[in-house]
Amino acid sequence: MGQIIELTAADGHRLSAYRAEPAGKPRGAIVVIQEIFGVNDHIRKVADGYAAEGYVAIAPALFDRIRPGIEIGYSMAEIQEGFGYKTGSSTENALKDIEAAVKAAAPAGKVGIVGYCWGGFLSWMSAAGVPGLAASAPYYGGGVPDAADEQPKCPVMLHFGEKDSYIPMDGVAKLKAAHPSQTVHVYDADHGFNCDQRGSWHEPSATLARQRTLEFFRKYVG
Repeated sequence: MGQIIELTAADGHRLSAYRAEPAGKPRGAIVVIQEIFGVNDHIRKVADGYAAEGYVAIAPALFDRIRPGIEIGYSMAEIQEGFGYKTGSSTENALKDIEAAVKAAAPAGKVGIVGYCWGGFLSWMSAAGVPGLAASAPYYGGGVPDAADEQPKCPVMLHFGEKDSYIPMDGVAKLKAAHPSQTVHVYDADHGFNCDQRGSWHEPSATLARQRTLEFFRKYVG
């Protein structure tokens, strides 16, 4: 359904992105932010799913600053490899690349953002620091509770797994207390529950979270 396009960030960096188009007139756009595994098959399928719902979907390849074409799976060795790429990627540069994706998506209408794992954290940071976003839906973003001082400039719906050892529930409680006007959902699931290619996939939670996120985007994006 999609194609690879090129984006240019404000600092001149060029990166690839996966772009999926809806069948008819777009109702808006969704920027899809990768996990630590690159814009792999799962992220492309997520983008295709939002395109099927009527949105232009763009997934920027945030590891292109390290090297183009990084795309890995979910074995323990690959998870460690992904953490290495994440460690070598600055939030500042990632937000520049996300802003380029938001600008590329803007002709379709209002723009929302959704992200998973590292992308969940970046979706939270984008809500506070990237212009042009109408809504943000971070999924199990490691580090989000530690960044509770950030002030989102758009509505945010956050999704967490109660069994997620990377994100303790006391941190989620503090986040909720710091941002009572934002929406926080907690599921009987582990980290990565949305990804059907991982052992932690939890279909009931993934289905409910997607339903809630689509309703959220219908309200604020179109």
